[in-house]
Amino acid sequence: MNKEENLYKGNKKILLMTTFAFFLSFVVWFNMAPFASTIQKTLQLSNEEIAVLLSINVALTIPARIIIGMLVDRFGPKHVYATLLIAVSIPCFWFAFANSFWQLFMARALLSVVGAGFVIGIRMVSEWFPSKQLGLAEGIYGGWGNFGSSAAAFSLPLLALLFGGENGWRYAIALTGVLCIVYAVIYFRSVENTPSGKEFIKPKRSGAMEVTSYKSMAGLIVMSIPLYAALALITWQLSNTSLISNQAALVIYAVLLTVYLYNVYKIWVVNRDHLREGVPKEEQYSFKQVAILDFAYFITFGSELAVISMLPMFFEATFNMGVAAAGIIASSFAFMNLVARPGGGWLSDKFGRKKTLIILLGATSVSYLGMAQIGSDWSIIAAVMLTMTCSFFVQAGEGAVFSMVPLVKKRMTGQVAGMVGAYGNVGSVLFLAVLGILNPSLFFMGISIMAFFCFVTCFFLQEPAKEQAAVREPVKEEKARKSGKEVAI
Repeated sequence: MNKEENLYKGNKKILLMTTFAFFLSFVVWFNMAPFASTIQKTLQLSNEEIAVLLSINVALTIPARIIIGMLVDRFGPKHVYATLLIAVSIPCFWFAFANSFWQLFMARALLSVVGAGFVIGIRMVSEWFPSKQLGLAEGIYGGWGNFGSSAAAFSLPLLALLFGGENGWRYAIALTGVLCIVYAVIYFRSVENTPSGKEFIKPKRSGAMEVTSYKSMAGLIVMSIPLYAALALITWQLSNTSLISNQAALVIYAVLLTVYLYNVYKIWVVNRDHLREGVPKEEQYSFKQVAILDFAYFITFGSELAVISMLPMFFEATFNMGVAAAGIIASSFAFMNLVARPGGGWLSDKFGRKKTLIILLGATSVSYLGMAQIGSDWSIIAAVMLTMTCSFFVQAGEGAVFSMVPLVKKRMTGQVAGMVGAYGNVGSVLFLAVLGILNPSLFFMGISIMAFFCFVTCFFLQEPAKEQAAVREPVKEEKARKSGKEVAI
């Protein structure tokens, strides 16, 4: 066994346990979907109220990914993941036994925080795998963890039947909360933040992302705007219903603006001193890397969530199919995650991260252009094959993005992953809003155009394989600490 293999001994166990934590968080996140019609009937909710409950499920995921990213860099993934799983069990139980729309609404909004669990595992996996295996490991984590949403769809209704009675759905949902508590304890007792030969490196400052130039600070301030704009868009959509008044919406807009301005203030406070003093060259990184990866995940993951939501109706209307058949065909888009996301990570490890992402985004653009041409004159087999091909490129692109994220700046992996992950949710909010005003052909065409622009932008990425990828050796670290020097990662 060579030195590197010995350092990362036990990493497969860490990957398995962290992937299951992410899988479980997705089961909890999507535990309402299988029971939407049952809940509507039991609590006599309107179609409008059910639609709001389904949409609010992503509301707090955007800010939660940013906050959780900071916490995981400061306290470590072991503690943060265990705490998150226990914390979300509370709104899970609340939702399971709620008896009114507003109880459901509040519980669902709080439950959306569990979607931030994705960010935690990105840092954990990056600590336990060498850079040459990082893409595949992160791809397995993301792709197989995402399968939790599908697992919830087919397992929870069966559990509800086993429990029986009109409250079967309540017990099934509550059981997911129990599983969170149990697994949080198991996870905490079974993993460590880093292998024994590595030190967990924390950011020097907390409260906002560190940058290394005034230009990067301006970029961070600008790139933070869409995160709040997405929440404002959700608020605007809710204000168009009878559930939130225009006055309440104005209050929410004011709160979002205030929080954004406070965020700008924190960015300045965290970065002003070291920018005035000048950042050593070995400590510098390009925020351009983060911005481009934000855009890439906005396109890939954002479009995936939007397309998954519209494909059943698209196939049903285009080919005059039954609801069940259309749903089965459309599910192929999501199921590709099991192979596509790890595949994108593996290709990045094998052939280079920048090159792989460029190729996959170019293929994504072409694939969506093809999807825009699907019509009733197509054979159903050709349409399904194109759909699965498109889904492969989209999800492989997601794997390629997160093969690069942990290599931007090691000690800030959680924060970078949080921002990139949040942009994926921003993309889904925007694409779903656009879907409401465009026909499917124009919808696919629009994604294709945006993917092409992202394809061009990715040529400005820097290949990170030679940056931040070296394994830290404890002996060197100890010598550096004794000499008063700081090891840059």
